[in-house]
Amino acid sequence: MPELPDIELYLEALRPRILGQRLNGIRFASPFLLRTVEPPIESICQILVIAGRRIGKRIVLELEGGYFLVLHLMIAGRLHWKTMGAKPPGRIGLAAFDFPTGTLLLTEAGTKRRASLHLVQGEAALAGHNPGGLEPLATSLHEFRETLLCENHTLKRTLTDPTLISGIGNAYSDEVLHCARLSPVKLTSRLTAEEVDRLYAATVSTLTTWLSRLRLEHGGRFPEKVTAFRPDFAVHGKFGQPCPICGTAVQRIRYAENETNYCPRCQTDGKVLADRSLSRLLRDDWPRTIEEFEERSSTRSRRT
Repeated sequence: MPELPDIELYLEALRPRILGQRLNGIRFASPFLLRTVEPPIESICQILVIAGRRIGKRIVLELEGGYFLVLHLMIAGRLHWKTMGAKPPGRIGLAAFDFPTGTLLLTEAGTKRRASLHLVQGEAALAGHNPGGLEPLATSLHEFRETLLCENHTLKRTLTDPTLISGIGNAYSDEVLHCARLSPVKLTSRLTAEEVDRLYAATVSTLTTWLSRLRLEHGGRFPEKVTAFRPDFAVHGKFGQPCPICGTAVQRIRYAENETNYCPRCQTDGKVLADRSLSRLLRDDWPRTIEEFEERSSTRSRRT
């Protein structure tokens, strides 16, 4: 799912292309994308786009007359800037937004149609799409600490809860926790003051660093390859690969459609966290420490 750095990059690429331009029309390739009927989508044809902003992981385009288009890309939604009149591609195309300067295509990989588009009018209606989480790059340490400790959840859940922290998902939460040297399953109620400070600094550092990297990588070009799996990530998507800090194999916890990646030596004091999908089956055979895990891996290698 595109997260805060990715959404900001999309907006930075869109603003010079569409602000002050009229939205000539929207061509829908999927009937499931538009989730609102009032106001009618036809009411924004030939209206100027005057601003673009981010609400959490949502892209918001403000148009004259107090209209707002709210686009949530969800997991597999992506944007592409093409020449004017370009058609949505095959089975993954969802919509085409036509401007005098070009066409913005919305695609979604896979068979599940989760991306959504809402048209609302007025700031009050727009506020209904704001989960209310803190903006991590525009908040103080004091506000961060209060939000972090207001409920007792694991750090992974807290960082990815949009009602608590805005714009962070599965990928960047892994990177933040690795940077902070904190376990994804540590409870917020058990954090020390020093650990809260460390997590705040890691959150700001990770997001700003990746924003800078992505800006440099794209150099003003429209971002066509937004992904949750980047070669320079420390742990996310790196199961079995060496941690860039200590060289220990990155481990994972799998649940539903998500996966949490972490370094057991840097983050969990050498403990291998139970993977729910495997530990129920293996029980006593599940390795408890990284030393035990590495010993079993070494034994398997010798046998093969």
